[in-house]
Amino acid sequence: MNTDQGSHFTSFAWTDRLRRSGVRISMDGKGRFLENIFFERLWRTLKYERVCRHPWKTGSETRAAIRKRMTFYNHRHPHSALGGKPPALACWQRNDINQPGQQVQRVA
Repeated sequence: MNTDQGSHFTSFAWTDRLRRSGVRISMDGKGRFLENIFFERLWRTLKYERVCRHPWKTGSETRAAIRKRMTFYNHRHPHSALGGKPPALACWQRNDINQPGQQVQRVA
């Protein structure tokens, strides 16, 4: 199991349980959390904007709501760091520039 060095992953209770189960433990070096910062921000936003505010009754409702939000986030939500473009459009345009001969899906 590879984790960061957060206190919940370095606690004796956690590491001892993994060792007793025969799991090899690997931890990222200090400061490596920066590699995950974009995903951490995305999940934090999703958690506070959707999951914590909506008491869905079933896993199916939860999955559908999260899928709807992620589709909006990726295909319609403008991001200032991307010049006001949604991530999917920015990614596809970058791929067009880098690989001009390939067919690329377009955002409607």
